[in-house]
Amino acid sequence: MTSLENLLKKSIPELSDMFVRRGRRVPKGLLEALEVDRRQGAHQLAKRIRERYRENRSEGQRLHFLLRFEIELWSQGYGMVAGCDEAGMAPLAGPVVAGAVILPQNYKLRGLNDSKKILDPEKRDELAQQIKQDAVCWSAGFAEVEEIDKINIYHAGLLAMQRAVQGLNLQPDFILVDARKIPNCHTPQRGIIRGDALSASIAAASIIAKTTRDAHMRELDQMYSGYGLAVHKGYPTPEHCRALKELGALPIHRRSFARVREALGLDPIQVELFAAEEEIAQEIAAGSTQ
Repeated sequence: MTSLENLLKKSIPELSDMFVRRGRRVPKGLLEALEVDRRQGAHQLAKRIRERYRENRSEGQRLHFLLRFEIELWSQGYGMVAGCDEAGMAPLAGPVVAGAVILPQNYKLRGLNDSKKILDPEKRDELAQQIKQDAVCWSAGFAEVEEIDKINIYHAGLLAMQRAVQGLNLQPDFILVDARKIPNCHTPQRGIIRGDALSASIAAASIIAKTTRDAHMRELDQMYSGYGLAVHKGYPTPEHCRALKELGALPIHRRSFARVREALGLDPIQVELFAAEEEIAQEIAAGSTQ
């Protein structure tokens, strides 16, 4: 008895679990057999498998598109291409964190995308773990609250990026950066507007940065109860602003930010906001849903 005949002895729910939910490779002939199978649900299962084929093809095309900057650089002889991005520009509390990642050439990870577009925290954590496992090397860099207040949030973000790149175990040949350029970096680099949605390397770095910072904020929540840091991660949600007003500012609150200064009874200060307003808005929206 062939393996296909054995498979067709399984129930339709069992086959659905194998080839739709778990996404196992569909053996040759199974789809055609299901389309002539008279059992209830067989035709619907065949339809769902075909839909999976189309989704996989579409995802493959999307992931190939995400590699277009990397492919160009690889063809020019830059074998080790790093991506770099930060997370935590908008929060009222906690550090800004950057990620740097060198992916294997032609790397494709299903679901890889800008971290702000991955709204499920568990999915984001799963992707981060897979990236760390598969990457040639990766690193995270922090700029602490005191540094944010001293040099402003924009330059603190650049400092975190600089530290993330310096933390890589291998020297990259080229760095792709989200929307800016890293100072004091002698490696060739290119800033790409919306790079976290256009480059696989930057997208991977954004996931490393976001998940690293979220984990750090959960640790801070253990130190400072009552503020909900594990929920809002320091972003200016209504709950966080209410706690800040009622309980006062913590040492980890950014004293250069207007809402924190207001809670402390300090006069506002003029701070030139270098970070794009849309990026800040996206971070606030993403942070408030997680």
